[in-house]
Amino acid sequence: MQLKDIRALVATDLEAVDLEIRRQLASDVALVSQVGDYIVGAGGKRLRPLLVVLAARAAGALNSAHIPAAALIEFIHTATLLHDDVVDDSAKRRGRDTANEMFGSPASVLVGDFLYSRAFQMMAALESPAVIRVMADATNTIAAGEVLQLMNSGDPDTTELRYLEVIYRKTARLFEAGAQIAAIVAHAPPDLEAALARYGKHLGIAFQLIDDALDYRGNEAELGKNVGDDLAEGKPTLPLIHALRHGDSAATRMIRDAIEAGGTEDQGPIRAVIESTGGLDYTARLAESEARRATEALAEVPASAYRDALGALARFAVTRNA
Repeated sequence: MQLKDIRALVATDLEAVDLEIRRQLASDVALVSQVGDYIVGAGGKRLRPLLVVLAARAAGALNSAHIPAAALIEFIHTATLLHDDVVDDSAKRRGRDTANEMFGSPASVLVGDFLYSRAFQMMAALESPAVIRVMADATNTIAAGEVLQLMNSGDPDTTELRYLEVIYRKTARLFEAGAQIAAIVAHAPPDLEAALARYGKHLGIAFQLIDDALDYRGNEAELGKNVGDDLAEGKPTLPLIHALRHGDSAATRMIRDAIEAGGTEDQGPIRAVIESTGGLDYTARLAESEARRATEALAEVPASAYRDALGALARFAVTRNA
């Protein structure tokens, strides 16, 4: 099952999510609407809303509460991207200039704040204390993950454990929360809610591991961003951490200097070291292990086309090229 087939299964729900996103972006402040329209127009995979919709349907959702739930997850994700691009001074995302390139960093930060607060308004409208509790915990974890990544930036002594903690907090926690609130709004029993939350967590980790590998192996036209951005920003992701552990002294010195200094020098030689030490293969194997754990969590989900699609989504996460 390809991604387009997964989307086709819940096409009506996804159209409703898109309409809800656009409706909730409306503001009487012109710049909010302008920046909002720009970032929504950028598209993207919308994997997180897709995950919420599929998880809700797999959990037996009979109403439409998962539509605003999926939209608010996308709002939180988009807010983090706006803030990330400012912190990282990124110029490209999804093949277009970032919002901070187009509108300036102050506008990006403030519209990100608007999206966060709008998401919490949407949570309140669901009138579910459980949803609010899950999302309050998740957003706090994400914010702490951003700070932890900032602390790791430029630090060549970052361990694999510290790296994994960052990608759980920054990426996987929102996947986990999205799957969990999908189960909550579908009124699923606790064991099913827990299974879907585990699925989301491991899916998110697998997705981010592949994302970090693609930063060294991907195609810029397909990725829609500059390949090598992580190294340029001094981010010690797993391919680099593995290369540091297994490279010779000259390679280790070169990589340590690159992480500490950032920038784009020595990217070619460093990629060669990552390849020769098996850094990308190691990252891919770990991602595949996480995808298997996500699929194993689905054993507790009742059989349906939606459960099958969740399994296919886990496979997509580790086989994609962008």
